[in-house]
Amino acid sequence: MNILIVGAGRGLGRALLEGIAQPGDSLIGVSRRRPDALAMAPGIDLQWIEADLAMPAEAVAQIEAQTPAELDVLICNVGIWEEHAFSEQYSFLGDSDASIGTLVDVNITATLLLLKRLVPRLLGSARPQLILTGSTSALRQSGRPEVAFGATKFALNGMADALRESFRDQRLAVTVLQLGNLNTDDPLATPLTEAATRGEGQLIPVHDVLTLVDALLRLSTSSFVRELTLPAMGDERF
Repeated sequence: MNILIVGAGRGLGRALLEGIAQPGDSLIGVSRRRPDALAMAPGIDLQWIEADLAMPAEAVAQIEAQTPAELDVLICNVGIWEEHAFSEQYSFLGDSDASIGTLVDVNITATLLLLKRLVPRLLGSARPQLILTGSTSALRQSGRPEVAFGATKFALNGMADALRESFRDQRLAVTVLQLGNLNTDDPLATPLTEAATRGEGQLIPVHDVLTLVDALLRLSTSSFVRELTLPAMGDERF
């Protein structure tokens, strides 16, 4: 398979990059900078595109120019949040106009432009698949106060619904992963049993997300997962 992962430089994106491919697959990672010392399995062709989504038009042009003509899987792991998001210091009224604009540029504008350029490259695949990394903050009554972040993640649901209808005849599978708080400090090299103990039940190991994405890629052409919600076990909102 030809798999492109946007936001592959660190955290969840890096875990997906290092763990999702099989020997013979081609992987394209996208991030501002290529990380060092990636733990890749043998037999995988890895390419890298350096692009900063905070400059959507320029970044998308770079990605478009360097992406192969045909893709099987596109994983959009795009998302930044407010400076003090998920902390007691967060204040919507205290966020600068510029920071809100940048957040919208990355999370919505860049994502829309990327989809416009790259979805056509999926449609020739035997099983074209698009996976969007959302957040439990996008769910109704999520209990989170982060206004701009929640709004941009909520927008992914609208994008996904419209894309399914636009390309249903081409059998494009579109899945939104609504993820809770992740443990991105422990890489895949950390044993799952150890990674699962961090956060006292409030954090999800990236290993768990990898397991679910791997399952998505193994489905037949007769089905797809529309939306998947993965909260932490100790998250009292769920």
